[in-house]
Amino acid sequence: MAVQPRGLSTMTVQPYRYLTLSWRTSSASGGVGECVEVAAASPFVLARDSRDRTGAVLKFNSAQWLGLLERIKNGDLSAG
Repeated sequence: MAVQPRGLSTMTVQPYRYLTLSWRTSSASGGVGECVEVAAASPFVLARDSRDRTGAVLKFNSAQWLGLLERIKNGDLSAG
């Protein structure tokens, strides 16, 4: 599998591998498809663009995922 480092996560360029997973979209998206979707693929959490389901998939380990959620809750989404 081709993988590229992407800061807090890893991005896979073989998204079709994950098509059979159970993906969830936040209820906050309002059902208009402008959100990210997440799926559990133990021991990772995967995320993808809900408008591009065959596009790139971000793969987070549990520490990375919890760190991202904490940054989102704190409003700290600046680069770096």
